[in-house]
Amino acid sequence: MDIVKELLNGSRLALARTITAIENESEETAAIMKKLYPHTGHAFVIGITGPPGAGKSTMTDKLARAYRKMGKTVGIIAVDPTSPFSGGAILGDRIRMNSLTLDEGVFIRSMGTRGSLGGLSHKTADAVKAMDAFGKDVIFVETVGVGQSEVDIVKMADTTVVVLIPGMGDDIQAIKAGILEIGDIFAINKADHEGADKLQVELNMMLDLDSHMSKWRPPIQKVVSSRGDGIDELIEQITKHNEHVTETGELIKRRRERAKTEFLELLQATLGKYIKKQIVDTGKLNSYVDSMQLHETDPYTIVHETMDSLLK
Repeated sequence: MDIVKELLNGSRLALARTITAIENESEETAAIMKKLYPHTGHAFVIGITGPPGAGKSTMTDKLARAYRKMGKTVGIIAVDPTSPFSGGAILGDRIRMNSLTLDEGVFIRSMGTRGSLGGLSHKTADAVKAMDAFGKDVIFVETVGVGQSEVDIVKMADTTVVVLIPGMGDDIQAIKAGILEIGDIFAINKADHEGADKLQVELNMMLDLDSHMSKWRPPIQKVVSSRGDGIDELIEQITKHNEHVTETGELIKRRRERAKTEFLELLQATLGKYIKKQIVDTGKLNSYVDSMQLHETDPYTIVHETMDSLLK
């Protein structure tokens, strides 16, 4: 039986092997994804992002457990920094979520950045599709921070939860533009700490000033993830947002935009590989560089000539 049939029949090993193939950009990945694609589009994808130390893993863990109690199957993709020694994700399968790994209804996978965030959003999107085809009802995509690359990654979510904590000081000013753009729901974690009310007021002020606000005003939910406080209320807000985007047609719009971005990224990556093969592997690159160093020609002319010859 091939890997696709095994995955569709519920083999966790086949799912793990598929995601490994996606991460390693194996030759068989495209063939696997082609077969899986018709089986996707059913899962509800939740993005969890926020600054390091905000307690995203603990919150994801508690949310996953709550969804399991509802009878939903859960997939978790944790995007981690890469270990300089092994090339794997430093946090592995998330030590704090270890007890969840014993639950057959939960599948956790860490994806390392491997020193480059360039194609990571595309790989993460494929990993989401693999979990979707596997039959997961809810898929969490948890990022390690709130930089531009993380913003790109959470754009693949149907609902994005931005996790913040009190006492961040000026940090909130630094990230506010990004979080206003991507946050569907704001969760103030460690809400039992001093400064939680102040943070809530600041967030509300920022939301009041946002001229791009759609019909959905992102709610602000206080949570103490370590104790599980506010988790049920947070799920209520996630459900409300899901209902809102479904009823207004926003979900279809988001998924269409996602498909467009995905296609263009894949096209760019495929063209890049093809051009590299034609230029680097044939040794032409070195002669081009020699000509540029001697100022016999310029990179713009070479690029135009190369594209002309490749597109003929």
